Amino acid sequence: MATAPTGKVTRGGNGTKAKPEDLEAEIARLREDVARLSAQLSATGQHSYSAAKRAATEGAEQLRVKGEAAMENIRANASDMERQVSDAVREKPISSLAIAVGVGYFLALLSRR
Repeated sequence: MATAPTGKVTRGGNGTKAKPEDLEAEIARLREDVARLSAQLSATGQHSYSAAKRAATEGAEQLRVKGEAAMENIRANASDMERQVSDAVREKPISSLAIAVGVGYFLALLSRR
């Protein structure tokens, strides 16, 4: 972290101006503080990036799992409907044929227009 100044920078203990060596030492301490702050900010940014990436990955995985479950549900429903239609055709073949002819005729009328 940044350190507080250790004393007067512009005046020495006897009322004279600070020596260039004292100023250079203070500048060096300030540079070290700035370097430490930069390192901490960089680490914080990396942590935030990795946390956001992890959250996005987990969210994508959850969406994939939900999508697969929905597709499996749709497949099961389609399979049930196919079985019901097959059973209905086996039970009443003439009615099924009449319905198919009627639907075909209706679609032919629609396609002519």
